[in-house]
Amino acid sequence: MQSTNRREFLAVTTATLATTGLSRWSCAQDTTAGKPFKISLAQWSLHKPLFAKEIDNLDFAKVAKERFGIEAVEYVNQFFKDKAKDAKYLEEMKKRTTDLGVTNVLIMIDGEGGLGNSDPAKRTTAVENHYKWVDAAKYLGCHSIRVNAETDKPYEEGSKLAADGLRRLSEYAKPLGINVIVENHGGLSSNGKWLAETIRATGMDNCGTLPDFGNFYEYDRYQGVTDLMPLAKAVSAKSYDFDANGNETKIDFAKMMKIVLDAGYRGWVGIEYEGSKLSPDEGIKATKKLLEKIRDSVAVK
Repeated sequence: MQSTNRREFLAVTTATLATTGLSRWSCAQDTTAGKPFKISLAQWSLHKPLFAKEIDNLDFAKVAKERFGIEAVEYVNQFFKDKAKDAKYLEEMKKRTTDLGVTNVLIMIDGEGGLGNSDPAKRTTAVENHYKWVDAAKYLGCHSIRVNAETDKPYEEGSKLAADGLRRLSEYAKPLGINVIVENHGGLSSNGKWLAETIRATGMDNCGTLPDFGNFYEYDRYQGVTDLMPLAKAVSAKSYDFDANGNETKIDFAKMMKIVLDAGYRGWVGIEYEGSKLSPDEGIKATKKLLEKIRDSVAVK
């Protein structure tokens, strides 16, 4: 997920869907559905109608299921920023998803301070600002909160600072059964090697990554996802545009999903459409169709 003022994505060489060898992927399947991964919907895919008040946060789960046939959702705290401690609001969120049979997967957290800030007091404040979202995620039945490894220092020092903040937050989250996961989301975090090193330095098994297919700028995206997948507890299938055959024009989804599955990942893959040529609805549907095409190619026959 990206902020509305994030710099434009720097396009790389256009890739076409390469299906050769998909049926030969060796992977343990989802025993309940015979599928190698499950599809969820990231709320940021609908950020335009959400910001325009055309969709209310409380209706997100209903929209996901009834409009797109998706039964698992990933929230963004921007759309209920002041509700983290509102018990009645969270109760209504949970009731609606329960009634719909929709799974709450995670909450993406922004705007709560830099977990790698070099000022100890500010870093502590940032850690503590996230506590309420851990509690909210626990109540809603999510498995994780997605946070940012934001730091104001360069590579080595920044890694140590971010690892400190992430470790302390993960220590709070661990007894509640909540993971603290970090997305490659700009700055040093968009360097796959740096982020993987930082997560490992926390020493916490509930601290992991959320590899995003798109948020690499001066770092090879396929290498970046490869770096992050051993620590992944969620995956963001970022999409921008599609050709006439339904293939993503900037990211080779088949190659990405091979990396994901070869790492042994069998969890949720969240659709996160961030393009401008298609409407949010059309972009979500196109991304879902492409993921299903790949998934069907590797499912148990």
